[in-house]
Amino acid sequence: MGQGNIHKVGMLVEHTVHDQVWGQKGYMGLLDIKEELNVDVYFKQHIQSKQSAQKAVEEFSNEGVNLIFGHGSSFGKYFDQFQSQYPEIQFVYFNGNIHGENITSLNFNAHAMGFFGGMVAAGMSKTDNVGIVAAYEWQPEIEGFYEGALYQNPDADVHIQYVNGWDNSTRAKMMFKQMRTEDVDVFYPAGDGFNVPLMKSIKDSDLQAIGYVSDQSNFGDATVLTSTVQHVDKLYLLAAKRFNKGELPDDVLTFDFQDDAISLGDFSSTVPKEFKQKIKSAVKEYKETGKLPNQ
Repeated sequence: MGQGNIHKVGMLVEHTVHDQVWGQKGYMGLLDIKEELNVDVYFKQHIQSKQSAQKAVEEFSNEGVNLIFGHGSSFGKYFDQFQSQYPEIQFVYFNGNIHGENITSLNFNAHAMGFFGGMVAAGMSKTDNVGIVAAYEWQPEIEGFYEGALYQNPDADVHIQYVNGWDNSTRAKMMFKQMRTEDVDVFYPAGDGFNVPLMKSIKDSDLQAIGYVSDQSNFGDATVLTSTVQHVDKLYLLAAKRFNKGELPDDVLTFDFQDDAISLGDFSSTVPKEFKQKIKSAVKEYKETGKLPNQ
């Protein structure tokens, strides 16, 4: 048992912890909590309905779990509906604005990471055509990418397609193929479930990409220019430590570059040294002032 408020920790995942992107990073955070706070941890995958979430929470409660992470925005509405049944449990979920008695929402301010990713993409495109294959229109990183691309290259065409789901790889690949015919040569595959299949297609086509959520430089120096990395694992540990000390508020908490919760990944050797330095300076300036280069 933990020495503070934590007894045991549970995690609910909408899809899988083996996606090499969002789910895996959440799982890594859970393992960090286990190691650093010396508590038992549990996780359940493929939780995609209120009924399955309720059943999982009930099982966690019976195990003595008193901190539950819902690994995605969909869990906010579930937690809101049954948190009153479990006053002894603190519910934490990602990327939403629902909060209240024993519910905390952790959010990434993803606009800036998109902006810097867009700068790199437009600065490295040889055709002045960059493409975003996104999951949903509401993702802040999409608008950020668009602004960053046009800031870096006012002549750039930014092609945007929405899959309207996190994991429809077939639809995402169709959009990728369409963009290829439109001369797009740098892509931003901004959806957890279809990200890895799309990255493989980009690599196989000898085109380039900005990695998403994880540092995806493992796809190769010739493919990945840099990545927009969300350190979900760090936020898990931070939230657990705060809860353990009784300092985790029932509120909407937002994290960004300034909190070291977001960063750019390794740069490809294909990115010129001067341009890489320009991007790094812009990130440093943003961390210090909160202002993006176009502000």
